Amino acid sequence: MTTQISKLKEGKVRFQGMIETVRDKKNIQFVILKDFSGKIQVTVDKVAHPEVGEVFSHLISGATVTVEGELVKSEYVKMGGQEVLAEKVEVTSTADVSPIGPESNIDQRIDYRWLDLRQEKNLLLFKVQTTFTNALREYLIDNDFIEIHSPKLIGTASESGSEVFEVKYFNTKAYLAQSPQFYKQMAMAGGFGRIFECGPVFRAEKSHSRKHATEFTGFDLEFTGVEGVEDVMVMEENLLTYALKKVSEKYGEKIKEVFGVEVIVPKTPYPRIKLADLYKELEKRYGYTCPDEEKDDLTTEAEKLCDKFAKEVYGSEFLFVTDYGARKRAFYHLRKDGIPQGYDLIWKGVEITTGAQREHRYEILKKQAEEKGLAKDVEFYLQFFKYGCQPHGGFGLGIDRITMNLLELPSIKESMFIFRGPDRLTP
Repeated sequence: MTTQISKLKEGKVRFQGMIETVRDKKNIQFVILKDFSGKIQVTVDKVAHPEVGEVFSHLISGATVTVEGELVKSEYVKMGGQEVLAEKVEVTSTADVSPIGPESNIDQRIDYRWLDLRQEKNLLLFKVQTTFTNALREYLIDNDFIEIHSPKLIGTASESGSEVFEVKYFNTKAYLAQSPQFYKQMAMAGGFGRIFECGPVFRAEKSHSRKHATEFTGFDLEFTGVEGVEDVMVMEENLLTYALKKVSEKYGEKIKEVFGVEVIVPKTPYPRIKLADLYKELEKRYGYTCPDEEKDDLTTEAEKLCDKFAKEVYGSEFLFVTDYGARKRAFYHLRKDGIPQGYDLIWKGVEITTGAQREHRYEILKKQAEEKGLAKDVEFYLQFFKYGCQPHGGFGLGIDRITMNLLELPSIKESMFIFRGPDRLTP
């Protein structure tokens, strides 16, 4: 096995890499090679090793090689102050000229996503995403959570009965799950106490906004011992602060260098505000008036204004918005005095979470499902609560949307390994 570029040490080396650039001069060549761990300059003395120079002179960006030579320190090399003096080279693959470049838009780049991913910023993006997701897991496992994997093929349309993908399933119909919500709660009825899941989520929404996708990666959790929605918010703010601290420690400087974004580790508790009070504040401060028919939900424009409001009033990038109207909240949110005990978490003017204390009492849950005309659709789900279930709550995060927000990217298309939307099913 050859050595990763970042782990090369002085002396004789053998490693693999992809060509980024070749500068071909009369008697010398300078080649930049890269792998997932880093980059290094390879210097070829064309007089001493003409056969090596001949190989590199016919290769372009994207070609891959195995190089043998000597790693030496050099004060003249900006890239880490070291270079490899090549003695042998073996071509492992050649490359055509790339059909995309810096001027290509995101949709053109997604057509050739495997080439677009070669950019340093994209490699960094997925390293950051890996660190963030791993930190979420780490925090939850340290706090006695169990990881589950719920089915994505389900027999009835989940949650709302709309915005689902229907698929042929032998001689009947199935649906792709909108979320693991029902199965998370089944785990609560099953006595698991604290669970989380990271997996695909499907939404049949014909939305072309910067934050929507038809398939994305969700990170969901559910836990018992909840006495009110405040317990759920505390769990989320502690979880996110832990994860963002891990990202900041490992990649904060690199993120600032490559993306021009400072990773701010939020202080707890995050600010909280009731929806009605938020609308009063937005009108008073920014002249924004919400139409009366929309006041039981957070409008897109109000969501964007939350960024300015949270920073100016609380000095925070985060804002919990509570006390939504029952009309716009899911039937399984527990209600207190008619008010759903749930929230949205807004980060940098984008909603990243809907969380809630759940209704765990069978008769009340059944009644709330009937109010929304869903009793028949969710009959199997209601069965989970007939035999007793502890009070519980939870929330879900979209990993791709979080990444978009963290790095302040123009679109979720940039933060997904491969984007899926209403007009995108390839590559």
